[in-house]
Amino acid sequence: MRLVSLALVLLAATASAQEAVNTGTGAILRGLDKLNAKVADVTIPNGGTASIGRVEVMLKECRYPEGNPSGDAYAYLTVREIGVAEPVFSGWMVASSPALNPMNHPRYDVWVMRCTTE
Repeated sequence: MRLVSLALVLLAATASAQEAVNTGTGAILRGLDKLNAKVADVTIPNGGTASIGRVEVMLKECRYPEGNPSGDAYAYLTVREIGVAEPVFSGWMVASSPALNPMNHPRYDVWVMRCTTE
């Protein structure tokens, strides 16, 4: 299943590569704590880190097609539980298709909302 998801992400990235691609200054992510139903939006600059509950999210970069920093944004994220070296998730997440390459965690969900441009 993960291989199929990875193939779809690569196909989406290849299709997007044919368009002019811009790199945003960061990304706005949304986190959900499934245990207490708390939602939090965080803004992270490229190369930055933020905590959402007990997970730490690192943003390598956020990219988007020319003129559409929100709907077709995709970001490279590494997500770790605080105090655990092995990542829970590492890879590209697509804002318009969050289920394409989702983070699988029993308590938290994280997804990309859009890239920041300033």
